[in-house]
Amino acid sequence: MKMFEYSARTIQEAIDQGLEELGVSISDVTVDVLEEGSKGLFGLFGSRPAKVRLTMKEEEASDDVARAILADALKQDEPKPRKAPEKPAAPKADRPAKPEKAPAAEKAEKAEKPAEKPTEKPAPKPRKPKAPKENGPRAEGQEEGKKAPKAPKEPKPVKEIVPAEQADRSTAAGKAQEFLQELTRLMGVNVSVAVKTDEEGNVRVDMEGDTLGILIGRRGETLDALQYLTSLQVNKGQNDYTRVTLDTEGYRAKREEALVRLANRMANRAQKTGRKVSLEPMNPYERRILHSALQNHPAVTTHSEGEEPNRHVVITLK
Repeated sequence: MKMFEYSARTIQEAIDQGLEELGVSISDVTVDVLEEGSKGLFGLFGSRPAKVRLTMKEEEASDDVARAILADALKQDEPKPRKAPEKPAAPKADRPAKPEKAPAAEKAEKAEKPAEKPTEKPAPKPRKPKAPKENGPRAEGQEEGKKAPKAPKEPKPVKEIVPAEQADRSTAAGKAQEFLQELTRLMGVNVSVAVKTDEEGNVRVDMEGDTLGILIGRRGETLDALQYLTSLQVNKGQNDYTRVTLDTEGYRAKREEALVRLANRMANRAQKTGRKVSLEPMNPYERRILHSALQNHPAVTTHSEGEEPNRHVVITLK
């Protein structure tokens, strides 16, 4: 059986990642949860990713075994090359026995033969020093099995943070900017806080420089908490409510695209299996994205079940 391990922020994300890379559906594999993961303290420190093992079911494994057996059978059926018959060795002719010489004649022959000079051994040739191997691309004639060493990775350039324009501190945008600048400074995150107000008077905040995702947290929980605190600070002592939206490094747009893809995959699973599919708990903003993505789907419908913070989306067939 083929087994593959994947890790992500949540168990569902790890399963979806593995299914997408293997190109199979949930019915083709067996899922084993190795580590459930944890979000750590406030979603910032000590977080551990979830880890799952996907095992291909016996249908695919049996196909591999059948292919191996068929290949062995074909190898056995191949005609083996016949060896050429060995030629019998020619019988050696009987040599005539040498006539024995008298001892006196042998001494005379030895005296007549001049003494042979000892043969001189040729001097050893000097060895040429081998040239050092270059760590470049594979040269011609190099064995195919050996791989050239990888070049060291270049360090990523550090993104320069340009301070944002300071807004009027008496306005809602200025209050949000000042609050987040002080809060990120205390967190030890060097970011640029840019604010703007839309036509309806809502405040939109974009923080740049959080390359490690500290301000995002697990599934955006830290970003949502910062947004809630900023909204309380902006609307404190005000009669009219001002909506505040926080984003960093384009996380909101990326998360929305990922949720739309997840909704379509789960809708296909519900169609294929004929059963309802329950997703993991999400906040109201993310559940709204899932409902919008499938509201015009011809085969499935969506609704939410459970109580906060465990309220989740359920996909069923129409």
